[in-house]
Amino acid sequence: NCKQCLHKNTVFHEKACYNDERIYGGYAMIRLIACDLDETLLDVHKNIPRSNLDAIQKAKDAGIYFVCASGRGYTSMDTILKQLDSYQKANEYTISNNGGIVVENKDFKHICFHHFSFELANALFTYGMSQDVCVEVFTDHDVYAFHLNDDEKQWLMMFKDDAIICEDDSIDFLKDEPIVKILFENQDLRILQNIAKNMQPLLENKVSHSFSSNRYLELNPIGVDKGTALKQLAAYLHIPMEETMAIGDNDNDISMLKAAGISVAVANASDHVLDIVDYVCEKDHNEGAVAEAITHYIL
Repeated sequence: NCKQCLHKNTVFHEKACYNDERIYGGYAMIRLIACDLDETLLDVHKNIPRSNLDAIQKAKDAGIYFVCASGRGYTSMDTILKQLDSYQKANEYTISNNGGIVVENKDFKHICFHHFSFELANALFTYGMSQDVCVEVFTDHDVYAFHLNDDEKQWLMMFKDDAIICEDDSIDFLKDEPIVKILFENQDLRILQNIAKNMQPLLENKVSHSFSSNRYLELNPIGVDKGTALKQLAAYLHIPMEETMAIGDNDNDISMLKAAGISVAVANASDHVLDIVDYVCEKDHNEGAVAEAITHYIL
């Protein structure tokens, strides 16, 4: 570990901590924070704790970008973006659909947009419909839900109350609509892990997959993830990756945690995440872990 800041990435910090004028107080200057939502920024009631809001506002007042990075579509984040005072604001940004779409919040201008070919999306959908899972198909603005159970309906409507519940077993009606992400849901994570294992011939070199919230298997085009999206947004804003920080809790956050200059896990993070980050918060998502991270590295 670096002698000055105890950062695990010795290669970067042995050079930077002693020679780079962008280092302040032993840490790299942070200009962009990418933060997961569920089980990270949000508490169990899907609200942002007051301490998080206060710390984020102080960071933004200091000229730091705070960017939500979620598996949700950007049209499912209105309430959160309003709490952050970034809804429909220019020079505010959102990473959505696990990196499938990056937008500027004003009029949701696309910065990056990635989608499946319909043939591949249909193959993934067909496989999912043969399994014991709910299947959700994400387009630019909408979510279409198939085999929806009562529990998942409650979860889905919590953050996408206009989601479209479908009774048929086909997505032919979406042939002309780019499909950004497909999600399988089951409350038994082991079932999802087995599905991902059995799908390997279909996924290989075509599909990126990750797990989230201990109930979702998320499928994106190959090479699309939160880490790639963070790199694309940082380049768009002319911010070196060394000046970014990522905060997360689950497997679908790992790519951006590895990509960021500084990586932080909330206390309730999965073991896979805890093992790779630079800093583990003492607080969990209900207690204001994001405020702790911002205070530790910035304020």
